[in-house]
Amino acid sequence: MSTFSRLVRFLAKNGKTYYGDAILPQGVTDIAKTKQARVIKGDIFGKYEVTDQVADVRLLLAPLALEDVKTVRCLGLNYALHAKEAGLPLPKYPVLFYKPVTSLSGPTDPIPVHPVAQAAEGELGLDYEVELVVVIGKEARDVPESAALDYVLGYAVGNDVSHRDWQITRGGGQWSLGKGFDGWAPYGPGIVSARTLTDPQTMRITTRLNGQVVQDSNTADQIFNVRQTIAFLSQGHTLLPGDLIWTGTPSGVGMGRKPQLWMKDGDVVEVEMEGVGVVTNKVEYTKGAADAAKL
Repeated sequence: MSTFSRLVRFLAKNGKTYYGDAILPQGVTDIAKTKQARVIKGDIFGKYEVTDQVADVRLLLAPLALEDVKTVRCLGLNYALHAKEAGLPLPKYPVLFYKPVTSLSGPTDPIPVHPVAQAAEGELGLDYEVELVVVIGKEARDVPESAALDYVLGYAVGNDVSHRDWQITRGGGQWSLGKGFDGWAPYGPGIVSARTLTDPQTMRITTRLNGQVVQDSNTADQIFNVRQTIAFLSQGHTLLPGDLIWTGTPSGVGMGRKPQLWMKDGDVVEVEMEGVGVVTNKVEYTKGAADAAKL
């Protein structure tokens, strides 16, 4: 379906914003290291062309423009060891919640923390969650597991930033409030095509907080793999091109540690997936309205 290998959206040194196919040195797979890309013209979900025009990359942006994203679906408790550290049984069905598109941000954007989400003494705090992000490439409804990956445009890595007090204590039983603040879903650094990354269930996935490894797992630990997830979510529900599916986080989250570990103002968090690359963001407490993410 796709002819790009590693899709990026970027601000070029000429001041223009493009979609492009990342140009990486031989043996390098981290899209964050992209310095140049071949400009893509057309509709990335339809007819497009990877041109011979090469542009210099000034800044990598969120891989999809806001207008190209439809729905952001997310799974909770989708890694066996994460369910164990949370003290919860393995779910019988995928646990689904949603994040607003305004929570999406780019691979180097700051994570803005509004004053209402700046944890006070005694509250549960701000947590990290590395996740494999699936990008749907064509309309899917009632898809069988055997054909599910045919509907995937590609894969990215993201950080499902979560304020545990707003998620658990003040969320009324719903998680979205504590996970949906502006800029709390940085992802990227690009989208590796499903043709390039053919098996999403063998990928190492990690988080580093201020340089220290805090999550280190593999997508093989997922309870519901990508095929199962797409098949389940498309039952009576139409998945559209540009839909994102965040597939859950592995063990090692801050809330599950003893003592618990929360992100603080000025912390730098890196989430990485093998074959895709690194998303690096700095936590920034804001004094008023959250800083605008580069979307």
